[in-house]
Amino acid sequence: MQAGDNLFPQAAAGGVPADNRETFVAVQKNGDGDLTAFQTSSGRMLAYNEALQEVQAGRIAGVNAFKGRDGETYIRGDADGDPSNNLDNLPTFG
Repeated sequence: MQAGDNLFPQAAAGGVPADNRETFVAVQKNGDGDLTAFQTSSGRMLAYNEALQEVQAGRIAGVNAFKGRDGETYIRGDADGDPSNNLDNLPTFG
């Protein structure tokens, strides 16, 4: 370590250090294939609205919230060009 090195990781939105954030590791879907719940890397199971609040607070890495054309807010994976980590491709739990 040298003088001037940052001892603290860059904080994400909401002030949560990036390396302490959870990720989504599994999902639940309804009969139409819509995402309804998420399991986090720490084992928490969150209903869609709870997960959305966590995403908006910056507590979940690799995802973001966006407003759709219908005016509703949705969760989506960060665009990284890797389809294997899209939310629809995560394993299901339940």
